[in-house]
Amino acid sequence: MTYSTIQEAMNQGEGQVSVRGWVHRERGSNKIKFVVLRDPSNTIQCILKRTDFEDKWEDIDHLQVETSITLTGNIKPEERAPTGYEINVTNYEIVGSSENYPITKDQSTEFLADNRHLWLRSRKMTAILKIRSTYVQARDEFFKNKKFYRFDAPILQPNQCEGGSTLFEVKFYQEKLFLAQTWQLYAEAAVFALGKVYNMSPTFRAEKSRTSRHLSEFWMAEVEAAWYNLYDISELAKEELKYCIKKVAEQNPEELKLLERDPEELIKITETEWPTIKYREALKILKEKCNLDVPFGKDLRTIEEEKLMEHFDVPVVVTNYPKEVMAFYKPKDPQNPDEALCFDMLAPDGNGEIVGGSQRSTDIEEMKVALEKEGEDISNYSWYFDLRKYGSVPHSGYGIGVERIIKWICKLDNIKDAIPFPRNMERFSP
Repeated sequence: MTYSTIQEAMNQGEGQVSVRGWVHRERGSNKIKFVVLRDPSNTIQCILKRTDFEDKWEDIDHLQVETSITLTGNIKPEERAPTGYEINVTNYEIVGSSENYPITKDQSTEFLADNRHLWLRSRKMTAILKIRSTYVQARDEFFKNKKFYRFDAPILQPNQCEGGSTLFEVKFYQEKLFLAQTWQLYAEAAVFALGKVYNMSPTFRAEKSRTSRHLSEFWMAEVEAAWYNLYDISELAKEELKYCIKKVAEQNPEELKLLERDPEELIKITETEWPTIKYREALKILKEKCNLDVPFGKDLRTIEEEKLMEHFDVPVVVTNYPKEVMAFYKPKDPQNPDEALCFDMLAPDGNGEIVGGSQRSTDIEEMKVALEKEGEDISNYSWYFDLRKYGSVPHSGYGIGVERIIKWICKLDNIKDAIPFPRNMERFSP
């Protein structure tokens, strides 16, 4: 038997088709059964008449949601059907039974989280996962076209990169290691061999946060490139995001509409200029337009990012944050030593930071001082400092929080819906 996807069957329009999937909805009487069948491509109404299946009617009458079945029948257009087509079934087979499926309407967020392995089948989660897949595949395509190399770094690492307070400690035989906060330090080694590299990998931050924007385990899409300065790398980030978002809008319009996101609006955003401003300019906007007096030297919090982005309807790059609150590897701006050559990209609609990046410091002594202030063992970074001793060049990179991008694209209320199985300080299963 050759099976078509439901979408392929609808594209065929008329004639005999064979499809397979899961019962999404069911209703009927003692004479006729209406089954809405779903597969990853779409849903379709299927009709089973008792006169055609008298000897099997007991089984058909007791079909329940999420039963897996195969069926053959004649497809035709039907305006009254949910997706515009229906199949008059001539033959069917139950593959896997389902009884009392626990996911029903109006259940609590906590119940759905406890049953995440089943909730993934919902139309909402399926749409999100398709969009996420398109985004990730578009990113690979973007960097292949840009002639970047894919480079993978270890997940088990001996040092911190983004702050010791957010490290997950792991026993490694008789040693103590940490789950990766980023691939960055290793990517900086790679650019001296490959020039331009990218990857996407799981990232771990032990942030004791219950906000709608934080996860303990998430996926970071990162980039590192030799010979790139701050301007080069922030412009590349804009280009990458525009490319990927446009691909999603073009390839997943129905999924976006299901999530109440207008694909044409996303395309318009990708065709609009995304501004770049400095941190000091952001403080001025906050003071003059939002009545928020943020002193220089303070990193922008969620509330300040949200207030700033009320004045923009596209993402904005903010550069030159205060050096004193930045990570050790972010260099001083030679023209303004109290500023760092770094950037964040902020998204509108209350989504805040979605990208963080910087030019990388080549000053070993300056980095040692910064690490010592953080209480770090300098000897753990000897290999990293070697990169500056043997033919160092200017280089830069950034990281994109994949779930934060998906949250913004899909207009989600909570970042936990942007990943199949979320992990935070309150949840580690299923």
